Amino acid sequence: MAMKAINSHHPARLRRSVLSVPAINVRALEKTHGLACDAVIFDLEDSVAPEKKAEARENLKRFFAETPLQGREAIIRVNGLETEFFADDMAAVIACRPDAVLLPKVDAPDDIQHVADLLAESDATESLRIWAMIETPRGVLNAAAIAGSGRTAGGLLDCFVVGLNDLRKETGVAPEPGRTYLVPFLMQVILAARAYGLDAIDSVSNEFKALDAYEAECAQGHAMGFDGKMLIHPAQIDGANRHFGFSPQALAEAKTIVAAFADPATVDLNVINLDGRMVERLHLEQAERLLAKAQVIEAREGRTA
Repeated sequence: MAMKAINSHHPARLRRSVLSVPAINVRALEKTHGLACDAVIFDLEDSVAPEKKAEARENLKRFFAETPLQGREAIIRVNGLETEFFADDMAAVIACRPDAVLLPKVDAPDDIQHVADLLAESDATESLRIWAMIETPRGVLNAAAIAGSGRTAGGLLDCFVVGLNDLRKETGVAPEPGRTYLVPFLMQVILAARAYGLDAIDSVSNEFKALDAYEAECAQGHAMGFDGKMLIHPAQIDGANRHFGFSPQALAEAKTIVAAFADPATVDLNVINLDGRMVERLHLEQAERLLAKAQVIEAREGRTA
């Protein structure tokens, strides 16, 4: 089954677990091949000291040339547009040709357009998309405008990633369990992403030893509507895959909905009666997306439904 696109330019993706790996750590780069995460962010920003940036870029160039990631998305996080490292980072991105470039601290639509123009100049727009980190007060306030800018930036904007560590720092919100005072910010980002057909990835959890607290945060993020979670440690992968995945019951229900709408008697209907409840075509679209993601997992694990 082909994946249906919410964003008319890009197909739906499996993004339950998005692991961030420092580009300076060659051993960590090598280990990504054996991990069960759905995507990897190769980080040139926060996890790399200024004097190590050039070495980290060379690490990535070798990695992508010799042992590129297979079967999962590869994203490179660059340093901010205003930094002295940005131009060299973008040159490395264009040389490596990952699936996407992740921009930190996106504050306004112009940030997206600037990078889209750079990619267009290098003929990288066919294969390379843009992800945006929303992690500043201005970024949250402008989330809808940033999301909407994807339409004028060649449709390259594909995903929002929330960064709560920086947002907490700039707002003074305490890092309390349950993220009570951060929920309004998170939901504003979700709403903006959904309005323009973008995926949204929940912020990292700094808890990779206290996994009970981490899993509670995963469950909360899934309930909010996030597609997955950004991770800082391989120990967090399993929890994200479970919480942002789907149960056998949900998979069975999706198959039932798809089969019901494929029946010749209902093929032209927008609403059908399915076992005593009304099911609309929007539920069919959701079911098709779920089944498409299930097929990605099945293909990766070498099994069939």
